[in-house]
Amino acid sequence: MRYFIELQYDGAAYCGWQRQPDAETVQGTIEQRLSMLLGVPTEIVGAGRTDTGVNASFYIAHFDSEKMLDTAQLAYKLNKVLPSDIAIQCIYEVEPTKHARFDAKEREYTYFLTPHKSPFRRFSAWHYNVDLDIGKMNLAARKLLEYDDFTSFAKLNSNNHTNICHIALAEWVVESDGTLRFTIRADRFLRNMVRAIVGTLVDVGRGRYTVEEFEDIIRSKDLSRCSAGAPACGLFLSNVKY
Repeated sequence: MRYFIELQYDGAAYCGWQRQPDAETVQGTIEQRLSMLLGVPTEIVGAGRTDTGVNASFYIAHFDSEKMLDTAQLAYKLNKVLPSDIAIQCIYEVEPTKHARFDAKEREYTYFLTPHKSPFRRFSAWHYNVDLDIGKMNLAARKLLEYDDFTSFAKLNSNNHTNICHIALAEWVVESDGTLRFTIRADRFLRNMVRAIVGTLVDVGRGRYTVEEFEDIIRSKDLSRCSAGAPACGLFLSNVKY
């Protein structure tokens, strides 16, 4: 039987989602506790890989079990043994062929940028107190929807089979407290792509690039043209659609 786990995590203490030897990861932490509770080695498969320090406000993973499980009780017990920066929302049975990664049709990331220094947001937002032109940032962000090759924002040596992604939404919103929220939704993302896009859009907002120059960066398919990636702390995987 196959089960989906819906969870959230603060990525500050982890070297990303994916299990690694001799490194603390979200996947490895959950697998160790889940295997202990089930009494058998149990691997979990996630909806995608997040990098070191990146968070998830909504994440899906799956695992298989040979026996029927009391999912509510398992979720309760798993939360009791997991560290406080990982929270299980629910566990539920799915069709045996349902796959947390390969069946995902769309993923959404949200990035938070705050002009105000706050001790409570140091792991959940980028503190950036330079005036930004949100109108120009949104004009540039909309250009992303006109292209599908994002080599300019792809981390080198990532072993991607293709750098083609189809972006359905890319938008900046100013929240009531002045926090800037960037939402981007696509069928897939390349490693470090969102942070590279955010960093470059911020440079549009502060006047380093024009909207036309941002579009030229996309067309160039040249990673050296984009800006440095935004800090990982402000990035959240916020939705996965199946």
